[in-house]
Amino acid sequence: MNFQESIQQCFQKYADFNSRAKRPEYWWFALFTLLASLVLGAVSEGVSIAFSFATLLPSLAVGSRRLHDTNRSGWFQLLLFVPVLGWIALIYFLVQEGDVDTNQYGETPAN
Repeated sequence: MNFQESIQQCFQKYADFNSRAKRPEYWWFALFTLLASLVLGAVSEGVSIAFSFATLLPSLAVGSRRLHDTNRSGWFQLLLFVPVLGWIALIYFLVQEGDVDTNQYGETPAN
């Protein structure tokens, strides 16, 4: 899955918290939101904040799907509220390879 396909997939499934997402889908979307926020922040802080709010739901959804691919609940995203140790644990979960077979959250994604 390339950069463009990942962004399209995330916006098509912007409110899908039930399926699974492979690593490229999650990390390309994370890179897109980071770069877009930085560029928009250089133009206008208000536009950057609006973009961040607009991509909040798709970001939470793809994060949940990514955790599902590693056979974890999407609720693990709440680790973001635990400074440093929670962030490290969440990043560790997000970078892990997903389950090869079907798990409790569905079949392995095609891409």
